[in-house]
Amino acid sequence: MKLSIKKLGVIEHTYRHLDRYRQILAIFFKYGFGDLLDRLRLEPYLGKSLDLVAKNRHRLDGFTKYERARMAFEELGPTFVKLGQILSTRPDLIPIDYVRELEKLQDDLPNFAFSEVQRIFQEDFGAEPEEMFESFDRKPLAAASLGQVHKARLKTGEEVVVKVMRPGVRAIIETDLEIMMHLATLMERHVAEFQIHRPTRIVEEFARGLETELDYKFEAANATRIAKQFKEDPRIYIPTISPDVLSSRILTMEYVEGIKVSDIKQLRLRGHDLEKIAERGFDLLMQQIFVNGFFHADPHPGNLLILDNDVICFLDFGVTGRISQRERENFIDLISYIVRMDETRLLDALLRLCVYEDDPDRLQLGSEVGDVVDRYFHIPGQTMDFGRFAHHLLEVLERRGVSLRPNLYVMIKSLSMVENMAKTLDPGFEVVEHVKPFVKRVQAKRYSPHHVFNELFLASIDALRLAKDLPFELRSILLKANKGKVKLEFEHKGLDPLLATLDRIANRLAFAVVLAAFIIGSALVVLAGVPPTWGGIPVVGIIGFLIAAVMALWLLITILRSGRM
Repeated sequence: MKLSIKKLGVIEHTYRHLDRYRQILAIFFKYGFGDLLDRLRLEPYLGKSLDLVAKNRHRLDGFTKYERARMAFEELGPTFVKLGQILSTRPDLIPIDYVRELEKLQDDLPNFAFSEVQRIFQEDFGAEPEEMFESFDRKPLAAASLGQVHKARLKTGEEVVVKVMRPGVRAIIETDLEIMMHLATLMERHVAEFQIHRPTRIVEEFARGLETELDYKFEAANATRIAKQFKEDPRIYIPTISPDVLSSRILTMEYVEGIKVSDIKQLRLRGHDLEKIAERGFDLLMQQIFVNGFFHADPHPGNLLILDNDVICFLDFGVTGRISQRERENFIDLISYIVRMDETRLLDALLRLCVYEDDPDRLQLGSEVGDVVDRYFHIPGQTMDFGRFAHHLLEVLERRGVSLRPNLYVMIKSLSMVENMAKTLDPGFEVVEHVKPFVKRVQAKRYSPHHVFNELFLASIDALRLAKDLPFELRSILLKANKGKVKLEFEHKGLDPLLATLDRIANRLAFAVVLAAFIIGSALVVLAGVPPTWGGIPVVGIIGFLIAAVMALWLLITILRSGRM
């Protein structure tokens, strides 16, 4: 079932919406964003309730606006926490400073009652949890913004974990989405600096992205897909999904006991090879990205367990990423050009991975990118920090009006997480030294005779299909042209301010013409002595002059308020 997108932007005047609206505004005021009130012009929508909101104004000296935004999102609850987490992967939508801060968002929420778990089981399966399992722990292992996890045992004896969606979370999210869209619309309408980031687009993207996380069947599909990709690989373990106890709100997965990858002390006590685990974890993610094109996009230490024989177990598949074959090849090219210090081809490969409206100054951008590469890759004796390099590179791109494609940023963020894990296990872990052989393997496969022949074969099929369809497409175009049905559409950019100015000029000229008509008409009436009169002066003429005076005063005030005489 999809989120209620159709209602976005329409604030229903119910107590539910107004109370939540007041709560959201109060928290933003609390964290120092009260200056938006006047600029968003919220009075028509909330009226006197804004007086209550204004009482929550506070000063938070010592915190940046980015930190205050993150703190506000945490206090606002599940929807805003998820929004922040998704935005932390989208430097194409928000400035990089906000991205860095929102990456710190946590979604640790209180447990919900077991009676709610029972109700959800009844609605989805028509049975109590105790009826479907041999045993079911009433106390959850953990709780997050969208759900909580219980330990259980299947009737066949296998131990499992059961994720249950937080009750009513969909209704909460839909209400918050409506309010978000309304605020986003006001931002675009009244706050110029927000227009470039298109807040309404951010809310729409967020709603689409949240769809998969509100349906546990997607997570089950993700886990199954990655398990198939590594079916024959002994280095990795993916927990098995129990399809008999699976619904949109309930996910049952094999319970796996292991040591958290961040528990260095316990790993050493158990005799694990930390350097081997570091190398293995990095290689496994590289294979997911550059070989399979489908990867675990949230490999933080809580989602990685170490099993016997240094096997790595991946958990929680709610967030995954995809990268196309073309994007993989372009990224591999980028890495190889960085290693070879080929700055000209490096910039071309980088721009193929980015989106931008206006062509950047390639000479200036190339120089700045070269400086960043030299700073992180080519200083003798310095260990490469991939995460810091990526953030510095994104800052350079943002200054030049260029953004990395969203899925590629998710990929870089995942690689950065695994790099941090690897360096925690092995402080001497060198990313470049582990990337070089992998790049060579991928490129050797890419340019192997079999791969080249396959690419040529597919290209020839596409060319034949195009050659076959081209005459029909040309005929269709010519027939439409002959009937006058061919349309040419032109889109202007950057002319809105000029058009608005011309519109104001035209309105003022029309207003002035009407004003002049009133003055001349009133003068003619006075000269003609048209009755009735008052003090010897025609009343119609007096009324006309009064209207003209009011119009003239109005026009003068409008011009003075605009600041342009």
